Amino acid sequence: MNTQNCNNQIIFRDTLETRIVFHIDFDYFYAQCEETRSPELKTKPVCVCVFSDRGGDSGAIATANYTARKYGVKSGIPITFAKKRLEERKDAVYLPVDFDFYSEISKKAMEVMKDSADIFEYVGRDEAYLDVTERVEKDFKKASHLAQQIKNSIRDKTKLSCSIGISCNKLISKIASDFQKPDGLTIVPPIETEVFLDQLKIRKIPGIGKKTEKRFLEMNLETIQDLKRLDIFTLNKEFGRKSAAYIYNAVRGIDDAPVKEKEESIQYSKITTLKEDSKDYQFLYESVMELCKEVHHIVKKNNRMFKSVGIHFVQSDLSNKSKSRMLRSPTKNIEELQKNADQLLKEALENQTITIRRLGVKVSELSKVQGQSDITAFF
Repeated sequence: MNTQNCNNQIIFRDTLETRIVFHIDFDYFYAQCEETRSPELKTKPVCVCVFSDRGGDSGAIATANYTARKYGVKSGIPITFAKKRLEERKDAVYLPVDFDFYSEISKKAMEVMKDSADIFEYVGRDEAYLDVTERVEKDFKKASHLAQQIKNSIRDKTKLSCSIGISCNKLISKIASDFQKPDGLTIVPPIETEVFLDQLKIRKIPGIGKKTEKRFLEMNLETIQDLKRLDIFTLNKEFGRKSAAYIYNAVRGIDDAPVKEKEESIQYSKITTLKEDSKDYQFLYESVMELCKEVHHIVKKNNRMFKSVGIHFVQSDLSNKSKSRMLRSPTKNIEELQKNADQLLKEALENQTITIRRLGVKVSELSKVQGQSDITAFF
């Protein structure tokens, strides 16, 4: 039996163990990367943008630096909204994303982290978990020193700052890494877990979105301490068993998910802005087929197979919708990709009322091609 609590203890085969987990998160990553190659940007509002094929200011903000955020600019909002909010700042800068450059910097930083971890879990270009339990001999003071060394080394090699959260599990560490941004280092020893969590707004729990937060506010619950008043039965009734169990454990700092080694490219995807907003199947089908070809090209180039196929909508109101399915066995076959993407598209459009602005296709559950991957591999 494997159980964990906020006293930082894991019971496994009757052996008492202590975990120390880092969550490392880069501060305004894309914009900070741009500042490293153009230092004069540091005093200006900087917005890194995903410009669409429609031209002009059509597109969305990928990330913004803290100067721009003071004006209400944040990732996901349309570029036109950002420009309106920054009207008074004539020095505001709007740059197109340069993923190759960001990936190059990320790779250098990730190497520093890997060298400092017992177990390294890649999450994305700007985020990772490290289990350092053995490295620091289960000592939080040594963990603090190691975290500072990592921060210094990353700054030396990439000129980037990052924020690190340290605790007994992934959940608390993720919350802690966001606590003192930018360039933060927050340590939550087991004895301080309850005090640390109780003060925070409910929205700080990963996975709690606007709708859930709104429902809690309607129930006069604002902080994590407030939320602990709800019993599991009330949570079940409001949110269903799976979400209820997560929320009940999260507010108590309970998380037994291990830090696991992960391949850096956990999925391949392509997304496009449509020439016009639409929910017409035939119009969307043509784009999906083209996206499948682009994704398949990446799959072949990297000598990978996939076992999961997904599609993603960014709707006209900028809300997101996605569907995915797991295949019976891994494949690298383009016909299999197109067939499943088409089926997902049809399913997603069944009750679609909002037109779609951007459309994406992705594959995940990747594995290396070894020998003949499937019966279609020779075709």
